[in-house]
Amino acid sequence: QVQLVESGGGLVQTGGSLRLSCAASGRAVGGYAMGWFRQAPGKEREFVATISGYGGTSYYGDSVKGRFTISRDNNKDTLFLQMNSLKPYDTAVYYCAARSTLVASGNWARYDHWGQGTQVTVSS
Repeated sequence: QVQLVESGGGLVQTGGSLRLSCAASGRAVGGYAMGWFRQAPGKEREFVATISGYGGTSYYGDSVKGRFTISRDNNKDTLFLQMNSLKPYDTAVYYCAARSTLVASGNWARYDHWGQGTQVTVSS
């Protein structure tokens, strides 16, 4: 079983930056596709970014393209999300997810493992 633990959330002003981390344990996840999703109160879960197993391919949601960067360190089984130029509408709980296949996906229903989430709040 894979356990995922996110960290790095917090409060930041508009235009600021944060770097989220997601540490995996239980088994090596280098070959797993992984992703970041977010959910704001009263809204549906939203795709943020995904990266294929071993990091060959990445995709982004339209609202974060050009501002966020997903990356992974397979030696440390850790996923990252660098978030720049943050805006108030980026405020949400951010979740890390993993699926036991190499292929990246922006569909949250295709992920097998989830972290507990980390809160990101962007003040105006």
